[in-house]
Amino acid sequence: MPIPIVTHTQFDWNCDYPTPERPLTMSGRDLPADAHLLPHHHPWGQFTYAMQGVMRVTANNSSWIVPPQRAIWIAPDVVHAVTVLEPTRLRPLCVHADRSPFPGNECKVVEVSSLLRELIAALEQHDQHEQSARERLLGEMILDELPRCAVRPIRVPLPADKRLKSLCDALIADPGAELTLQQWAGHVGASDRTLTRLFERELGMSFVQWRRQVRLAHAAPLIARGMPLSQVAAELGYASQSAFSAMFKKTFGNSPSAFFEQR
Repeated sequence: MPIPIVTHTQFDWNCDYPTPERPLTMSGRDLPADAHLLPHHHPWGQFTYAMQGVMRVTANNSSWIVPPQRAIWIAPDVVHAVTVLEPTRLRPLCVHADRSPFPGNECKVVEVSSLLRELIAALEQHDQHEQSARERLLGEMILDELPRCAVRPIRVPLPADKRLKSLCDALIADPGAELTLQQWAGHVGASDRTLTRLFERELGMSFVQWRRQVRLAHAAPLIARGMPLSQVAAELGYASQSAFSAMFKKTFGNSPSAFFEQR
């Protein structure tokens, strides 16, 4: 079965572009698993949010796994692509460049607050091609709430070197793979010393640190779907549930159970 490809033009067919008079608009589309939104950019910023489902967003030489509890801010003119990992109700918010809630061109992954989730749900009920006083008010409230959401720094940087990219792509596809760096070296045609240097030079971290980031990025949607922590730990290559929980707490400040109970 061919992978569905969604172009930028097809995706934005039901969205009015933001303007100074109407600085926030919503686009939306329900997308099947494995759909791809090809790399593109636009002069407005985009708060990429899915009411349901899980997606992977790639931009600025990095990749993020984004479950419904999170969303990602993409600054104006930043090239980005989206891969749908589960059937997704994608509801991105388009924000005029003059009203960007975050400075600079860096992507920001944030926790979607209860208030923001309800504001977006209310905005979805309005005709996206006609602006009303209530829609303007909802838009202003959303713009006020966006920068107040907690920023979650976890990200998966991506390399340019073809040998290292081959390794990284394979681990993103199968984060539980237990091959050592020496074993990966035989698969990608580079020595383990070369790969070690490439990890530090291109990604700013070791192989073990990068693999941990990939595994934690994949953990959030698995836990959100209700998968038992013991099964999550096994799928992601951890020796035990306690080992996985300890690493999760070290990164996020809470155990997996406490982290998701708060949401």
